[in-house]
Formats: sequence, structure tokens, C-alpha cells
Amino acid sequence: MRVSTGEMCSKGNVNSKPYQKSTQFLVDINQQKEQFSNAYLQAITSVAGYSLYKPAVDDDSVDWGIAATGIMGRIRAPRLELQLKSTSRDVKNDNAIRYPLKLKNYNDLRMADFAVPRILIVVLLPNNLDEWVQQSEQELCMRYCGYWLSLRRLPEVQNTSNLTVTLPRNNQFTVAVLKSIMQGIGQGIEP
Repeated sequence: MRVSTGEMCSKGNVNSKPYQKSTQFLVDINQQKEQFSNAYLQAITSVAGYSLYKPAVDDDSVDWGIAATGIMGRIRAPRLELQLKSTSRDVKNDNAIRYPLKLKNYNDLRMADFAVPRILIVVLLPNNLDEWVQQSEQELCMRYCGYWLSLRRLPEVQNTSNLTVTLPRNNQFTVAVLKSIMQGIGQGIEP
């Protein structure tokens, strides 16, 4: 049996419909970016030994929460909440990530009177979807990196829709950094 592009052979089932090759993605590219950043966060959090929780509704600029168990210093079961963003735009320079953030998110994250501290995490991705993940028998490599920033106590601004926040490049969101943040929260030190 001969197979041409866009068709699939089916042994023994003459009535089967040929496979139609689709160039459409199953989900929108922005949804893929969101899912990838969620996977990045889940990988970092699971290796650090914490659990994740997701609010049913994101109306307060909280996409995820991270929770520890037991006593970590003065605080039992410290928690951290975060707004998670991702982008493949060119927002990185030599020293910082300059990310355009909606004013609502900025205001929700800069308040200092929350019971649970909050941070912003921005995950940078390659432009080419095929470069997001590389896999072999030895490793699974997710590209590129997440960066974090606490906006707590930043000033009120006159902007009306969004503003650009600056995340230092040395603020990579890694397993060691997450452990340090959580240990600090356990000691009563907010990020």
C-alpha cells in the first residue's frame, strides 16, 4: 500500500478515514506559554520539597501559592503567593529583565499588609516553540529561565494601564532561591 503525505495507512480497515495533517495548534500560543511557565514553577517547587496550590479564581493577582509543612523558624507552615508571567519577547538586557506589567497586578503585588507575602515571577522563553524543551535519556532541559521580584512597598504610580518593572538578572527563580525565600518567611522575613 502506498502512503502519500497527509494520509495514514490502516491495516485491515478499508473504511477508516485518512489522517488529516493539521497545522493548527491544540491551544493558543499564549496558553502554551502559560502551561510551560506552570510546568517550570512545578519543577522548581517539587525539587525544593514544597507543595503548590492554585486559587480557584485569580481576582487578586495570585496565580499560585507555595506551602511548606512544619515549623521553619518562627512560623509554622510558611506560605508564599505569586503572580506568574511568561514571555518570549526581547525583555532582557545585560543587567535586568524589563517586563510590562498591568497596573492592576502591580498594585495588587505592591501592598504590604498581606498575611502571605507575594512575588512576581517572569519566565522567559525562546521565540521558537521547538526550542522550549530539549530531551535526551540523560536530561530534560527547559529553556530559558524564571526571574522573581518582590514589589512589596513599591510606590503608587500615575500610570493608567501598565508599567514596566525591572527584575535584576541575578534574581533567578531557582530551587536554592525558593528554599531561601521560604526559610526567610519562616523567620518572619518577607521577600
